[in-house]
Amino acid sequence: MKIILAITGSSGVIYGIRLLEELRNRKVDVTLILSEAGKKVVELETDYAINKLYALSSEHYSEFEYISPVISGSYKIDGMVICPCSMKTVSAIANGYSANVISRAAECCLKEGRPLIIVFRETPLSLIHLRNLTSLKEAGACIMPAAPGFYHKPESINDLINFIVGRIMDQLNIENNIYYRWGVRSD
Repeated sequence: MKIILAITGSSGVIYGIRLLEELRNRKVDVTLILSEAGKKVVELETDYAINKLYALSSEHYSEFEYISPVISGSYKIDGMVICPCSMKTVSAIANGYSANVISRAAECCLKEGRPLIIVFRETPLSLIHLRNLTSLKEAGACIMPAAPGFYHKPESINDLINFIVGRIMDQLNIENNIYYRWGVRSD
């Protein structure tokens, strides 16, 4: 399996990082695209070094690397996840504005009928945000707010992060047991 993972400048980069780690553990081929704002948020919110994230991926590109293969519909992938996805990126994709490699790769997923998962972390949402997210859903994207459930009685922040990451992997049809599913908790 081959996935594009983009991390943009929204708060909550740990979701994307944890997803990258889980995909790597499952031998998924991950093409990583970090926006410049995403890099800054990684530095602000975590202790991860950007080079460590690159090392977890199969290949990586800059958001401005316009000759990268990911900007073509002929680039063979099984799907794309933008996690977290800033409202700036949501707007660019929803309005067909290929502002950078991330929005262009997402546009390619939509036009080629490949899965595109948008994991946004924003609150509250304006009417403009809602309209852009609706446009993406209507175009075929999966819209996932980074809003973990609590029915599994989380005991740590990692439990909350794993809930979202596990749900993303479910959308990609990647087997996982990193969170408790509804009605399945055994302890």
